[in-house]
Amino acid sequence: MALAIKAEGIYKSFYTGWLKRSEKQVLRGIHLEVEKGEIFGILGPNGAGKTTLLSILSTLLFPDRGQIEILGMDSRREAHRIREKVNLSSGNANFLWSMTVEENLHFYGMLYGLAGHRRNQKVKELISLLGLEEHRGVSFDRLSTGMKQRLALAKSLLNDPSVLFLDEPTVGLDPSVSVWIRQQIQMIQKERGMTILLTTHNMREAERLCDRIAFLKDGRILTAGDPDSLKRMVRLGDLIKIEFEGRVEEDELGRIEGVINYSVTNGLCEVIVDEGERRLGPLITKLSEDGVKIKRVTLGQTDLEEVFLEFSKSSNSDMGLYLQELDHDQAKYL
Repeated sequence: MALAIKAEGIYKSFYTGWLKRSEKQVLRGIHLEVEKGEIFGILGPNGAGKTTLLSILSTLLFPDRGQIEILGMDSRREAHRIREKVNLSSGNANFLWSMTVEENLHFYGMLYGLAGHRRNQKVKELISLLGLEEHRGVSFDRLSTGMKQRLALAKSLLNDPSVLFLDEPTVGLDPSVSVWIRQQIQMIQKERGMTILLTTHNMREAERLCDRIAFLKDGRILTAGDPDSLKRMVRLGDLIKIEFEGRVEEDELGRIEGVINYSVTNGLCEVIVDEGERRLGPLITKLSEDGVKIKRVTLGQTDLEEVFLEFSKSSNSDMGLYLQELDHDQAKYL
């Protein structure tokens, strides 16, 4: 698969203070590869370096060290060409406050070189696509946070980018609005086949939106992979809940193949297994053979929030244990 984004050895520091200047290292050797046509998530807490990384990949900032290629173009020598092919939407939307939705889109359309009928058609199309018809004549300062986010996403599509950078696209939004924004992102990506790189500290958002995810902490990527692989990596698997009558021999549970952890309390048996669909049958069979009456069974999954907490708790010395479980494709991102 061809790469849309390739970053190698990216470092970035900022200096603070006046009389006594101090250096703060924000990115510490980032290696990243994003394939064309995928939605790739950078997941990390506030202050991890997510926005700085996006600013560098979109050529708004230059790294102190390292090499970046966007769509095969060098980010230093061909920054102008790259900007024609990419766009960025910030979670903290900031537009000309006194201009209306429509006026702002026309203004940015001019900056992207759109003119006349072509710009009129593009603005009309995006207002319809993002559900902004009723707000087209409303000034930016009077828009709700959700509408501001819709405007930011509309602006980012003016030049039909091949690569779209989304920085915290649903930050500060109500759950229902967040769901709508995520649906629009998925629809746009599917229809246009663009590559999307987004940052978020919302674990469920990353799990629902992204084909692959990288964990960023203290300016370093701890690991990358698809959601299921990351769960297996830290031995967080599928959760089987069994309501029962009778007596469950807990020692026997630990001997069943694929069981990672388990607990039995007050007629409820909770078992974490590596693969739920594969292990559910043998588990039920074993309990039934032991005379346990099964009343109800539910199968669910652990989510990325638990995975991220595991990685965040890990010290650098612990990371070697995780790296041993990476396959060749995942290891190249570290």
